[in-house]
Amino acid sequence: MSQHSPRLFSIVTGSSEPIYRQLIDQARRLVASGQLAPGDALPSVRDVAQELTLNPMTVSKVYNLLEMEGLLQRRRGQGMLVAERPKSARNVGNRSGLLRPTLERAALEAKQLELDSDTCLALFKKILKDQK
Repeated sequence: MSQHSPRLFSIVTGSSEPIYRQLIDQARRLVASGQLAPGDALPSVRDVAQELTLNPMTVSKVYNLLEMEGLLQRRRGQGMLVAERPKSARNVGNRSGLLRPTLERAALEAKQLELDSDTCLALFKKILKDQK
């Protein structure tokens, strides 16, 4: 079991998406990608709240929602851990589903900027290539 630092999460303060949703989506992506493995401990509510300058109740809400979803589990004396999940939880379909909302927002912005799909796809491919 490994312990992760509060820097596991980040927020975009100007985003129209609520902070708690940003954190939930990040946790889902981290688990789906395998960056957070079953049994990994998450940072404490207090640590995350201090690091991101958030109300601890926001972080607590995120952890509780993820626990109800079955992504996290609470262990006495150990805090919140990534729940044991079948490998099917990490399949490509699930991971691509997590990316869809981000791409939908990007598509809306592209439409508002009157950019054609070829330009957008070329830019996205370049960004993906630059990430390697």
